[in-house]
This record gives sequence, structure tokens and C-alpha cells, in this order.
Amino acid sequence: MSDDVKEPVAAPFVLRVTGVLVGCLTAVLGLIYFVVAGAALGAFLLWPRTRSRAHALLASGARRLTALERRRRSLFFHDTFPDHRASDQQILRYLALRTYSGLLCAVVVGLVDFGAVLAGIFAVSLVDTSMTWVDLLSQIVLGGTLLFLAVQGLRALTDQDARLARECFGPSERELLQRRIDELATSRAAVVQAVDVERRRVERDLHDGVQQRLVALAMLLGRARRGRTPERADALLEQAHKEAQEVLTELREVAWRVYPTALDSLGLREALGGVSERCAVPVRMEYDVPDPLPSAVETAAYFVVSEAVNNAAKHSSADEVFVRVRRDGASLSVLVRDTGVGGADPAGSGLTGLRSRVAALDGTLQVDSPLGGPTTITAELPCA
Repeated sequence: MSDDVKEPVAAPFVLRVTGVLVGCLTAVLGLIYFVVAGAALGAFLLWPRTRSRAHALLASGARRLTALERRRRSLFFHDTFPDHRASDQQILRYLALRTYSGLLCAVVVGLVDFGAVLAGIFAVSLVDTSMTWVDLLSQIVLGGTLLFLAVQGLRALTDQDARLARECFGPSERELLQRRIDELATSRAAVVQAVDVERRRVERDLHDGVQQRLVALAMLLGRARRGRTPERADALLEQAHKEAQEVLTELREVAWRVYPTALDSLGLREALGGVSERCAVPVRMEYDVPDPLPSAVETAAYFVVSEAVNNAAKHSSADEVFVRVRRDGASLSVLVRDTGVGGADPAGSGLTGLRSRVAALDGTLQVDSPLGGPTTITAELPCA
């Protein structure tokens, strides 16, 4: 990780311990609130006509106590939660569970304090009384075991406190940042793999296609040069000319698969029109993008359409392919549907590469291809 990006620093140990102790006090407030509010609103909660109003009043007070818990998490545990308004049901559930766990935590803390007092008394009594090594060892083992269980209980209750806060307030900014880091690391690895796959495919196209045609062209030219009659030489030269034209066409196809220059010179619409013209299956297209798109979004959209159309022409036995490219607010929606037999493998190398390319832009790619068809590929690309 570079020096410019710093990981969130967890709260210090002393601050976290203070937060746990303060949580015990706020749990007492929660208990008092439920006792008082239950006594005042209990009858109204049971009567159907006043139940909704009483429930709203109960949740309103609980929301204030929940806001106090949220500030406690932010102050002592450095949890900064994004804006999220929980429902009344979530608020009441959180406060009830938080009150229960906080009171239980208070009991455990009290037992730890009581054990510390007993340990002090035991240490003082060692000076005045004589104890055998067996008694001393048994007391140490018993005290150590109880201390271990108490510490583990406090840790479990602290983890439960954080889990309840996530369920009510949503994940903290630290957790969201860590998720984002993990997503970017995964996306980067997938993009590198997709680039390697694309390079191998280009090398295979050049080796199996262009290279073989160039070898055939060289052989035709050699035979024409050794031709014994002008008529034979002219015929071989004509074949060589046709072969050269086919080589140029195939080179152009390979170049378009690497990167279509029409995107830079003509734009996405014309580049997709070129895909339709080169496809062996009729392509019906709807294009509704009134504003210019970012270059990376245009490139990803082009390759989604190109790969999906080529797959339909080669493998699906489709009679027609429908393509729709539409701007929906802050995102670009790309849909490709064919009339083929279906059964496309979403884990195939081509679709996996597309998914990685789309994920690198924080987009999503969905593949729906039941047996018998149709196959529908949908991509959502953010344009912001």
C-alpha cells in the first residue's frame, strides 16, 4: 500500500475498555426506559386503536437512546457509520438486545472486579498464613481459569456489541473501506488475468490465422517467380493478390479485437455498427445515448457487445441478435439477447474476461442462458 493511503487505525485498548464500561451504564438507561415506557404505554400498546401511536412514541424515545449508543461507538471505538435511518422495528430490537448484552457485560465486569478483590485478599493472606504448595497451586489454577472465562465472555460481548451496531446502523466506514480494498484487489487480479487471456487469444489468432496465410502467400509468390509460362505466373499472382487481401482483412479483424480505432474517431455508435456489419447473424440494435460517455465506459460497452455478438454467431445457432444500449441516469445499460439454443457457460474465459472488465469500472454483468434459449447478457456500467 502506498504512503498516500493509510489504513484506519483501531481505537486504543484503554479507550475501548472505557467504551465497554460506558456501555454498561447506557444499558442501565435502556432498562430504565423499557420499564418506565412499558408501564406508561403498556395498556395503549395492547389496545388496537392506540397501538400504532403508542408504538411510535416508544420507538421515538428508543431512537434517542440509540443515537447515544451510536455516539458511544463513534467516540470510543472510532466507528463512523454512513447515513442510515433504521426502521422503528430495528431500533427497538437493537435497544432491547443492546440492553440485555450491556447488563450481562456489567455482571461479568462486576465478577472480574470481585475476583480482583479476592485475589488481593488472597495475596495478603499468604503473608499471615502458611499454605502448602498444593493449596497455592490449586488456588492459582482456579483463579486463572475463572479469569480466562471472564475475559472470553467480555470479548464475546464486545463482538456482539459491534455486530448489533452493524445490523442497526449499517457497516462502518472502516468496514466499507476494507471491503473496497478487497474488491479492488480482486478486481485488479481479475483484470490482469483477463489481459493475459486476451494476449494469448491474439497470439493464437496471429499464429493460426494470419501467419498461415502469410506462409501461403509467400509460397504463391515463390511459385509465380519460378513459373515457366507467363500465363501460369499471372494466375499465381492473382491468387497471391486475393490471399493478400484476405490477410489484410484478417489483420483488421485481429486489430479490432484488440482495440477498435473507430471508438476514438467515430464514437461508440459507429463502432457498434461495425460489429453488426461484420457479424454473420442479423443484428437489430437500439441505441439511446444522447450524451457523450467516458472513454473507459465506451470501451467496456463495445467489448461487451462485440464478445456477446460473436459468441452468439459462433456457438448459439441464433437467427437474430438484439442489442440495446441505453443511458439510465448515471449508468449505461447494455443488453444483448440472441434467439439461440442457450446453455452459455458464465464461467467461460470470454464471459469471465468481460465480467472482469466491467467489474474494473464498478459495474455488473449478468448472464441468463437457460437450455433452449434465449441467452441474455446484461451489463450496468456507471458513468460518473
